[in-house]
Amino acid sequence: MPSNDARILLHAAVPAAAVGAIATVVAGVVAGGKGAIGAVVGTLVVLLFMGIGLVVLQRTAKKFPQLFQAMGLMLYAAQLLLLFIFLALLKNTTLFDFKAFAFTLLATTVVWVAAQARAYMKAKITYIDPGNTGSGS
Repeated sequence: MPSNDARILLHAAVPAAAVGAIATVVAGVVAGGKGAIGAVVGTLVVLLFMGIGLVVLQRTAKKFPQLFQAMGLMLYAAQLLLLFIFLALLKNTTLFDFKAFAFTLLATTVVWVAAQARAYMKAKITYIDPGNTGSGS
């Protein structure tokens, strides 16, 4: 993974993991051990889904730069759909506190998306191919 891609992944994952850690402590205090487990599971799900999505998006951008924007929109829609499906499947679970899981999932997803958008805005990514200096004749 090129350093720019790794930097964007790091700048998105660290704030999301920090929010997940805070949510775990809060859920542990409010809902006990099952709440903490739910928050940890929610954080791990978001980090896994969003991390894989970012890697897929970066590889698509390298191979097919013309599809980057459309792929990004499709990928975010698919990720949100998968997260909703995951919520629906685990709605009646007794393994952990579902409310802690759901609120942590929501909070870490929002933080991930915001941090990723900020990382892209701050990144110095060239959008002109410096190797192509010809006039196209």
